[in-house]
Amino acid sequence: MNVIIVKDRTEGGRKGFEVFQNAYRNGAKVFGLATGSTPVTTYEELTKSDLDFSQMTSVNLDEYVGLAPDHPQSYHYFMQKHLFDQKPFAHSYVPDGLNSDAEAEMKRYDQVIADNPIDLQILGLGQNGHIGFNEPGTDPALGTHKVALTESTIKANARFFKNEDEVPRYAYSMGIASILTSKHILLEAFGPEKAEAVKAMIEGPITTDVPASFLQQHNQVTIIIDEAAASQLSEEY
Repeated sequence: MNVIIVKDRTEGGRKGFEVFQNAYRNGAKVFGLATGSTPVTTYEELTKSDLDFSQMTSVNLDEYVGLAPDHPQSYHYFMQKHLFDQKPFAHSYVPDGLNSDAEAEMKRYDQVIADNPIDLQILGLGQNGHIGFNEPGTDPALGTHKVALTESTIKANARFFKNEDEVPRYAYSMGIASILTSKHILLEAFGPEKAEAVKAMIEGPITTDVPASFLQQHNQVTIIIDEAAASQLSEEY
């Protein structure tokens, strides 16, 4: 793991952009994308740049079950707002949250990933160590799957909805096995609330209790964290 410690999320966004730019210049064609507040500063840098994604493909990590693409809290809508409206891709794939046939949707999205091997995958990190919506206890061998969200994740996401009752209880997510097929993984984490998960991910054992710990098995992972998120690390990086 290549661990980069920055002052704050603004500097983290610039460093994240550098990783995207390097991948782009080295021939990356497929970019795995994440939603949530963590990658926003990186997306801001991408939208200000001269990088052209019109011949590229994006594959998103996850989507809430039950939300239409035009719902303001859907991850499809998030990507349009923060990236795609300014930087369109030739093809952009997001799980279909309205597909009530979970088995069919999981099979479809696994095929999307197989047909579009990901060159660079960006990830955030949940306070409980989740990546995508792979919550603690998730079988690391799973591909795309339907996830029952934990109470901690529901509470963390409630700030984006009028109230907690409106937060979807399920999501479709790439599995840990899907994520690990990516050629290069970029994980960003900012803030003191992520410090415990960061330490467990980097310095703890590989365990289903901390899904992000499976990134230790990958041979090209870049981790960008701010000083607050790095505060519990015991080693120098």
